Amino acid sequence: MRNSCRLALAAMCVLGMLAATAAFAAEKLEQTGKGLTIYFDVGGAVGEPYATVVQNGAAQAAADLGCEVKFVYSDWDPQVMVENFKKSLAAKPDGIVVMGHPGDDAYAPLINEAIAKGIVVTATDTELPGLTAANQSKGFGYAGVDNKARGIALASEAIRRFGLAKGDKALVWGLKSKPTRGLSTVGIIETLEKAGLAVGYMEITPEIDKDASLGAPLMTAALAANPDTKVVFMDHGALTGQLENFFRAAGVAPDKIIGCGFSLSPATAAAIKSGYVDLVGDGQPFLQGYLPVLQIALTKKFGFSGLVIETGAGFVHKDNIDFIAPLAKKGLR
Repeated sequence: MRNSCRLALAAMCVLGMLAATAAFAAEKLEQTGKGLTIYFDVGGAVGEPYATVVQNGAAQAAADLGCEVKFVYSDWDPQVMVENFKKSLAAKPDGIVVMGHPGDDAYAPLINEAIAKGIVVTATDTELPGLTAANQSKGFGYAGVDNKARGIALASEAIRRFGLAKGDKALVWGLKSKPTRGLSTVGIIETLEKAGLAVGYMEITPEIDKDASLGAPLMTAALAANPDTKVVFMDHGALTGQLENFFRAAGVAPDKIIGCGFSLSPATAAAIKSGYVDLVGDGQPFLQGYLPVLQIALTKKFGFSGLVIETGAGFVHKDNIDFIAPLAKKGLR
């Protein structure tokens, strides 16, 4: 009996110590970002679905860590991203989060200047491999996807899942001309062509990049010229969200053409359920917002080096949309 009491008392002590340690750790984590100001370029326009999920992730990190995050918007324009960085740099924050669309060369002088002034810079959504390699020890990390790998993965999964074969006609609408960002489109095209598909390509214009709804007439014209198109790939989150509207405008019935794209949104989730979108590569943009803020706080307070984290390895489709759709509606997926 005495031994049982001793064991019970020892167990209670251990549990108490664990609870105290967990409470202490949680308290320290909540305060990691206390007093820090971070500028974050979320890429798109105010209210744009993809950018909003990124922003939601960053806002949650700010709430969890106790820091202040100021958001800027670029309409997916690389030149605007560079100008936004200049303005953010002038504000002398503790950290800056960038998207890599302008490329290493365009960003290098500005980011190197920021780091020299003690500002922690990290990247999200689109990688900056050169700057990451040069500055990872100073906290420059990356949260996002390997763009070419994600393009290869989406095309490969579509070929496997839908039985696409040699001679099938595919339409890819992407950003092949963009440095780094365009590698996703390149990955899609190369994978489809390797499998023997006949691939047509359209470049997303700056106007449609900014406002995806403007793409309907171009999609209608493309499908009218190629009525035997079997599959369409949209290498753009907002365009994927518009795919049902594009197909309807072109007179395409549900499930007549296989629709593939990236980045979940409420509109894309609805299109999966209605049969207009069949496969979505999920880069989990909420994490692309949350993790860079955490990165800067950890580097600034504890000197941690940059973390390179792959956020997109899964697919959303009709078999799992019922679970994920409510999360998309809340701006989490």
